[in-house]
Amino acid sequence: MTTVLETTDSERPRHPEKAHRPDNPIQRKPDWIRVKAPGSAAYLETRKLVKENRLVTVCEEAGCPNIGECWSKKHATFMVMGDTCTRACAFCNVRTGIPDALDTGEPERVADAVAKMGLKHAVITSVDRDDLDDGGARHFALVIRAIRRQSPETTIEVLTPDFLRKDGALEMVVEARPDVFNHNLETVPRLYLNIRPGARYFHSLRLLQKVKELDPQMFTKSGLMVGLGEARNEVLQVMDDMRAANIDFMTIGQYLQPTRKHAAIDRFWTPEEFEALSKSAYAKGFLMVSSSPLTRSSHHAGDDFARLQGARAAQAVLKPR
Repeated sequence: MTTVLETTDSERPRHPEKAHRPDNPIQRKPDWIRVKAPGSAAYLETRKLVKENRLVTVCEEAGCPNIGECWSKKHATFMVMGDTCTRACAFCNVRTGIPDALDTGEPERVADAVAKMGLKHAVITSVDRDDLDDGGARHFALVIRAIRRQSPETTIEVLTPDFLRKDGALEMVVEARPDVFNHNLETVPRLYLNIRPGARYFHSLRLLQKVKELDPQMFTKSGLMVGLGEARNEVLQVMDDMRAANIDFMTIGQYLQPTRKHAAIDRFWTPEEFEALSKSAYAKGFLMVSSSPLTRSSHHAGDDFARLQGARAAQAVLKPR
């Protein structure tokens, strides 16, 4: 694994804030974490389309282990507003620093790519943009509306920042009517100071709760990583917190350390433990749960959305009249 603190073609360190941190050894991955290297014809076609449209994907920027599978199926998660984040989370491999100005042509280019790929379900995420007065909410809304114009049958999922201290930002995104509103809590409250220092656990929770208050029919979704030092009872408490906020869909995946300068892996949770977490989450009332070592927020997002709709329909039938 390469250390992504080396300078790039533009001579900018990818993670300048981590450069002077002590190295954390990278543990050997267990067999259940291994994935095939990408390289299929469909994967290469997707990569070409992304490059031709000058788009950024979280698949590449975050080093997602599922990129080969997803791109081979022509699934991609578009990361808007550039490739540079204003935060410096200890787990994340996205570049940090001062971002460039917003690209006003990006919403239409994303919509073009969605149309060319024939996506039934599009996932849009972004870097954190604390430098913008609305945290990038207007840009999210423009992307959603551009996709709606070109591909009116495509369902849209957004994975947004927390819009911390950005009054009115959440309302802008909800008003644009994505089908799924996703914001990841990422870890348990006790670990926030070290793992997600720029965020606030209860603010993120309240953000998702407020989505339901603004639009009760909008699906909400949030994700958690394990392997950072959390205890099982803390994960179960996060589940309870999510359900109290009426979150519909929970994802749980194994944290994988990008470089020696990132947060160390405490341990690898086993597939059996992930299955047990899934059963606990369903018992607590989630409509959908995806829990496995390689689960990521956008992995199988289209198929999961169809299942989410089905689960809501089934729940409505079972409710007493």
